[in-house]
Amino acid sequence: MPKPLQRVTPFLWFDHQAEEAATFYVSIFKNSRIRTVARYDDAGAKASGRPKGSVMTVAFELDGQPFTALNGGPHFKFTEAISLVVNCETQEEVDHFWKNLSAGGQEVQCGWLKDRFGVSWQVVPTVLIEMLQDKDPEKSKRVMAAMLKMTKISIEGLKHAYEGRVV
Repeated sequence: MPKPLQRVTPFLWFDHQAEEAATFYVSIFKNSRIRTVARYDDAGAKASGRPKGSVMTVAFELDGQPFTALNGGPHFKFTEAISLVVNCETQEEVDHFWKNLSAGGQEVQCGWLKDRFGVSWQVVPTVLIEMLQDKDPEKSKRVMAAMLKMTKISIEGLKHAYEGRVV
């Protein structure tokens, strides 16, 4: 019996870099792979203006989460209106994903970055969410103020703010 499809799968529209992007992402995340590559046939090539045999879609998984990338043309661009969140348990994970996803892209602030394809990512230590939801509003307020000054999130910096220590 075939494995059921994931109910919701992010679908990313690229001009012509779908396979390059999927290969890039798969190289960064453990337990990831390219599942299938579909190519434009005669009818698809004619309708899309793409060369016959060129990559149409790439189905891939990042740490078990399925994605599809499409070479759909230059009509649409990525914006910050949607982003992919990478939840990290350690600073080592934060550093790994930040360094690799931002390579050739743009570091923004508060753990946000744009990769070299224009996709927005949030690299977030899970401890940040816990601290922001603390019952003590002064602690969460200090953590929020500290985070707003950061580009890449520093767990140590968050902990200092949480504990009320001056950095």
